[in-house]
Amino acid sequence: MITISNLTKKYGDKYALDNISFNVKKGEVLGFLGPNGAGKSTLLRMMAGIIRPDEGEIQIDGMPVYENEEAKKLFFYISDDSYFPANYTAMDLVRFYRNFYPQFRTRFFHELMEQFHLEENRRIATFSKGMKKQVLVIIGVCAATKYLFCDETFDGLDPVMRQAVKSLFASEIMNREFTPVIASHNLRELEDICDHVGLLHKGGILLSKDLED
Repeated sequence: MITISNLTKKYGDKYALDNISFNVKKGEVLGFLGPNGAGKSTLLRMMAGIIRPDEGEIQIDGMPVYENEEAKKLFFYISDDSYFPANYTAMDLVRFYRNFYPQFRTRFFHELMEQFHLEENRRIATFSKGMKKQVLVIIGVCAATKYLFCDETFDGLDPVMRQAVKSLFASEIMNREFTPVIASHNLRELEDICDHVGLLHKGGILLSKDLED
């Protein structure tokens, strides 16, 4: 479980996050919804241990995440502006991430790339925006971590691909301990994927409820 307690982050005199507290339960698909500037990316970067909070604490399975290598082995983070080295192929990315995630499921990666009709040895720079996001989702799932953090990862995926990713997530949740956390500004990107949604506005959580509610 991920526990976030009294999390606060300011940039100058502006609050990116203002005293946020909530829990991420095991095995649910959690979505953060909010307009641009609501604090979604800041929250995910803090959960990934990239940004240090001004106040409060984030714990993953009882461990503080910031500058904690053991905690960071438990999740894979897909940022909104992921960087790819110029000539990297999808297989090059796999070789890179296997250094950090020794449990990486390479055979499953091959299967998913074929299922999603993506070429493993084609330069990622030649992929469309949606195809790049599909590759990152596949690598994130194949890293076999307990948690997957997705920042605007589903923005731009067509309905067929969203359904394919939703099915992939559902299969992972059924077969192992897996909890995706997704941030988006678009409710339609989340409504067929998430079990629980938190609405962020001006650095605070307006509501946190099951999607059905």
